[in-house]
Amino acid sequence: MQNEIKLTPTEFLVVVNQTLEYTYSAVTIVGEVASFKVNQGKWVFFDIKDEESSVSCFMTLYQLRMPLEDGMKVVVCGVPKVTKWGKFSFTVQAVQPVGEGSLKKAYELLKKKLADEGLFDVKRKREIPKDLTKIGVISSTAAAGYADFIKIINARWGGLKIQVAHTQVQGLDAPDQIIRALKYFNEKSEVQMIAILRGGGSADDLAAFNDEALVRAIAASKIPVITGIGHEVDESLCDLVADVRASTPSNAAEMLTPDKKAIIANVDTSVARVKNIILDKIESALNGSSEKISRAEREIKHKIENFSSELKQKIKVLEAMNPEKVLKQGYAIISGKISPGNVVKITTFKQEIEAEIKEMYERK
Repeated sequence: MQNEIKLTPTEFLVVVNQTLEYTYSAVTIVGEVASFKVNQGKWVFFDIKDEESSVSCFMTLYQLRMPLEDGMKVVVCGVPKVTKWGKFSFTVQAVQPVGEGSLKKAYELLKKKLADEGLFDVKRKREIPKDLTKIGVISSTAAAGYADFIKIINARWGGLKIQVAHTQVQGLDAPDQIIRALKYFNEKSEVQMIAILRGGGSADDLAAFNDEALVRAIAASKIPVITGIGHEVDESLCDLVADVRASTPSNAAEMLTPDKKAIIANVDTSVARVKNIILDKIESALNGSSEKISRAEREIKHKIENFSSELKQKIKVLEAMNPEKVLKQGYAIISGKISPGNVVKITTFKQEIEAEIKEMYERK
C-alpha cells in the first residue's frame, strides 16, 4: 500500500479517458435510436440500443447532418468517454441512418425542412453556360460512373478542359470530402460548371447525397452545379437542390456537350435545303427575263459564298476538337489523378497504357 498511487477523482477520470482514447480511438456502432432529445438547441442526447444493451450517446446539434427519431436504425462513429459525473457516454463524431426505412424517414423530414426554406425553388436554378469550355468534376476516379462520363463527353464533342477532384462517394466521410471539393472549385478554380457524379447503388450507398451540410453547400455554390447520381429512378436531396439534374453520370455528359454527329447531320441537311432553293431559283429565273436571270445568279452566288464560309468554319471547329487528330500526330491523352504513386491511363493513337507516376517536376 505504501507505493500505491493516489489520484483525485479528476485525475482518475483523465487517466481512464486517456486509456479509452488510446484503446478505442474510433469505434463504429450500429443500433436503434431511443430517447432522442435536443437540449438548449445545442446538444443532442440519445441512446443506441439492441435487444439486450443500450449505450448513451452525446453530440452537438451542428454535427447532426440528417434528422433522427426514436426507432431509426443508425450507424454512429465516435469515442467512448467517462463524464466528470462518472457516467459512461459515447461521444459521437458522425451518425447516419441505415436501412431503407430509416433512410426514407430521415429523407422525408429533411426534404420538407429544406423545401420550406426555398432551397429547391426553380427560380434560383441556373442554366448550363452556352460557351462551356471548363468543367469541374467531383467523383471517385475509380468508379464506373466517372469512366462513363469521361468516355461519353469525349465521344460527343471533345476539347473540353476537365478538372477532377477525387473524393469518396459513399460512407460517413464522403459528404465532407465533396464539400471541400466544392469549396476548392468556388475559390481557386475557373471552371464554369461543376458536375457531381456517382453511379448506381443501394439506398445506404447513396445516403451521403442526402447530407444536410452537403445540400446547403451546393445551394451556396457560386458556380452552377449539375448532378448525375445513381440510376434514373434514384432521387437525392443533392439532385433537388442542384441547378441541373441528370439521371445518370452518362446523361450528365450528354447534357453538358453537343453531339458532333448531330451537328454534321444538320450541316448535311442544310446543304440539301440550300441545293433545293438554288434549283428552284434557277428554274424560276429561266422562265423570266434576262434581268431576272442575272439577279437570280447574283443571289445564288451570294448564298453559296455565305453558306460555304459558314460550312468551312464549322468543319474547322470540328476538326480542331477531334482528339483522334491530336493522337495521330503522336500526342497522348493522360487520364486519372496525376500525382506520385498513382496509376494513370495513357491513350495513344493505337494503344492504351497503364503507368505508375514515379516523380513529378516543375516544367522549366
